[in-house]
Order: sequence, then structure tokens, then C-alpha cells
Amino acid sequence: MNEFDVSLLDLPNEVLLMILKKLNNTDVLYSFLNINHGRLETLAQEQVSSGTLNFVSFDPTSSMDRLRLDRFRLHILPSIHENIKYLILKPDLIECILLASHYPNLTKIKLCDFNEECALHYFGDESPLRYIFQHQITNLILVNHDKDMLIKSLKTYILNVYIQILNVFQNLKHLNIIGSSNMSTLCLALRGLPSNTFYLSSLTYLSIDVYSLDDCLYLLDGRLKQLATLIVRIGHMENSSSIIHNMDHLPNLKCFSLTFQNCITLLNTNFLLLFRRMSNLENLTLYLRIKDQDKFVDGTFLQSEILAYMPLLHSFTFYICTYVTTIDSLHHPTSQDVQRTFTNLGQKQVVCIINNISPEDIVCSAFSTPFAFDYIEDFGHTIPNIIFNHVTYLMIHDIVWFNREFFIELARAFPLLQILRVLNMGAEPCQLDNSQSYKIAEFPHLTYLDMRRADSPYLEQFLNETKMYLPSLTKLNVIYNNLRIVTDNFTRRETRRNCAKVKQLLVSSPLAHTKEFYLHFPLL
Repeated sequence: MNEFDVSLLDLPNEVLLMILKKLNNTDVLYSFLNINHGRLETLAQEQVSSGTLNFVSFDPTSSMDRLRLDRFRLHILPSIHENIKYLILKPDLIECILLASHYPNLTKIKLCDFNEECALHYFGDESPLRYIFQHQITNLILVNHDKDMLIKSLKTYILNVYIQILNVFQNLKHLNIIGSSNMSTLCLALRGLPSNTFYLSSLTYLSIDVYSLDDCLYLLDGRLKQLATLIVRIGHMENSSSIIHNMDHLPNLKCFSLTFQNCITLLNTNFLLLFRRMSNLENLTLYLRIKDQDKFVDGTFLQSEILAYMPLLHSFTFYICTYVTTIDSLHHPTSQDVQRTFTNLGQKQVVCIINNISPEDIVCSAFSTPFAFDYIEDFGHTIPNIIFNHVTYLMIHDIVWFNREFFIELARAFPLLQILRVLNMGAEPCQLDNSQSYKIAEFPHLTYLDMRRADSPYLEQFLNETKMYLPSLTKLNVIYNNLRIVTDNFTRRETRRNCAKVKQLLVSSPLAHTKEFYLHFPLL
């Protein structure tokens, strides 16, 4: 046999399995099942033993994908229906896949691009899928795709989506609702609704966006008695109202994660009292930005006000950002002083950064490492020697000038950055050594750049291809006059490449509809 004449079937099973593990389970099934070859069919069955099928990549409007779906629906699913435990679907494939066969072991479903229309159609009384949802599904993941501007009434939306889910999925144990954007306004708001709203005694895991701290307190007022894990992201009102909530002990709660992206104050007693109900907590995650303080929130404060009430706690992941307004910064502790308060408590993997966002306003950021969150605001000119592997949104803000070396280091520290906002106006520019050779800062995933509150030299750094590489930039927010100056009235060659893929340009002044302008922005 010719040394190059080797077919797939000549490979040993171990090598074939290595190849199959690189493929999506649906691709494996489509390629190797029902092709009248016992060895390949056996290997394919072994590969999909996890029982997970992902149909998100299928496009029903494509003739090729329709053929693939027909084969799955008519030939493949009926032959493996007893093995399927987990399905990942888009709304337009729910009925097609779920009605193709009987799935006795299906307990988990993830619905991508989920919306209110989908909930009304499939979760209603007349839905042909109601039996599956009501009796079999114990684990539900919804990736919300609704747009805020299309929703006429938040209360109606909550009844049609959130409440309907719990009415239909009566055996639900795990519920994860993922917003379509950071702190979507389409979040759960329970104020004014009956006390039995969003009640389910079987639920042990809940991950959800809520409107305010009140809504978090409602979820913990006894309506979800078996809840062991609560991951809650609060999107709007910073503090709870004067409503009296049930503040009983939470004996079943083992894991609690709380994210406040907006600034809060610690004047509201309900916030700190919440943690005193969690004496059996084992894992705590906090993302807090705290304003109106006269001193930094440090390890000593967290120990006395929160951690002291959790004797079983063994994992504490946090990002605590404190905003202090002062006239005399000399009397405030240094970043080393703040970090020492965490070390004294046994929290050794902690980083503390202090920076000024105005002459009077100081920001102190303290966080555990590795950094576990995807969102940072008011990050200063000091970059610690760590990699922020999860951060996709970053706002940098300081009264100190951000030089070119800073952005090179920023690109290294934030490799997955998608959104960057630069806030720095009127700072004294650093004198650069023009003879020094600089690397090009590369932001391969950056899609949105906001330079509305940044001086023009920053815009020049980002748009100049000899200084920055922005292959994915599609949205740009700028002061129009800065853009005109930096691009030399849209004639500068060095700024064309980083502008070439921009599809959305946000400016306050009318655009110049010239030939040179469209050479810079051909997709506008």
C-alpha cells in the first residue's frame, strides 16, 4: 500500500476517538451514525455517551442545514433518544427537535436567543411540549435575547416570562437566566406582586438578574425554601426601601454570589443584615462598588460586618471598589496598608490599587486573585502583574496621563477585552523618548472603543496602526473634531486600517460625507 494511501478506517480506535473528541457531538452523530458501518457507529455512540446535543449552529433557513435537520429528526434522534439527557436549542428548533422522538432521560435544556414570544408560545397551557417541561425538566438555562425597547410593560413581561416558567416547570431544581447584556433592564422585579409570586419549593439553584436589593430580599423571604445556591446580579436601584422583609435564618444556603454594578452606599442596614442570616454559607462571591465613604472598605471591615457571621465559609471571591471624597489625601492609607488588612485575615491572594479620578476623589480597588469577574470601572494607571482572563468590559479613569507603555501593558493584562472606555481629559502628557522603539499594542477582541471623554492624543494612539492593532473594532464613540484632527481630515494613511471595519460611529456633530471620509469608514 502506498504510504500516503491511508483512509480514516485504517486508523486505530484510539486515534479515531481522539478525532471525535475534537468534534461537536451533533457533528459526530451526523457523520458516523446510520452509515452501515458497525465500528464507526459504535465509536460514535461511545463519544456521545454524555447525552448532550447542541443544535445552536443549525440555521433552519439554510437548505443544507434543513437537510441535516431532517436526517437528525427522522433517522438519528429515534435511534439514540434514550441516551439524550441535555439539549441546547434555539427557539425555532424547539418543536422540531423535541417532537421528533420520546426522550425518557432528558432532564436539562438550554434555550439560546430566548424571548417573551417563545415563553408565550411554548410555556402556555396549549403547548404540545407542556408535559416534557412540566414533568421531566429539572435543569433550565435561558439566554435572554429580548430587547428593552420592545417591551411595553415590565410587569407584564415578568408575568409572561419569569412567573410562567415556574408555573410550567414544576419539578425545576436548577434555573439559570442569562441576560443579553450587562445588567439588562429586563430583570426580575417583585415589588407590588403577590407574596407567592416566583414560588417553587423544589428549586435549589438560581442564577438571575433582579431589579433592586429589595428583589434579592424577596427571593430570600421563604418562598424558595430549598435554595442552596443563589447567584444574583442587581441592576438598578442601589438600596432597598423601607419595606420590612422576612429576615429569618437561611439554613440551606451554601453558596451566595452578589453583584452590584452600580454604586451603593452602606447606610442601608438591610444590606449588611442580609449576611447575618447565612451562618451555614460555604462560598461567598461579592462584586461591590461603594460610594459616600469617609474611609476605604478593607479586610477589617469585611471581617467584622460580614465574614464573622459565616463560620463555615471556606471560599471568598471578591471585588470591592470604594469611592472616597477628601480634601487631604495624606491621611488615607496606602494600597499596601489596605492589602495588609486582608493578609492579616488570612486572605493572601489579594491585590489593592488606589488611584485618583479627580483631585478630590480617590478610588480604592481590592480584589481576590485570580480575578473572577468580567467588568471593571474606574481602573487607574497602575496595572498589577496579573492577567485578567475574564474581563471583557473595562473603563480606565485617572488624573494621571496614560502613556504608550501603559496601553501596551493594558493589552497584555486584558487579553479578552471587548469594550474599552477611556476617561482622561486635561492631564499633563508625558514626554516620550522618540528614539525608543515601542511594540504595537494589540487588542484582537476589542469591538467597542469609547473616547468621548478622552483627549485627542489618546484617539491618535488607538487609530494609528503603527501604535495599535484593532482588527475587530466595529463601534467607535468619539468627539468629531478630535476624529477629524487625528485623521487629518480623513486623509491620513496610518489611521485607515483601524477604522475600516467600523459599522457604527457615534459623534455629536454631523458627519462629513466626503470621498475621503468613506475611504476611512467604508462600512458606514
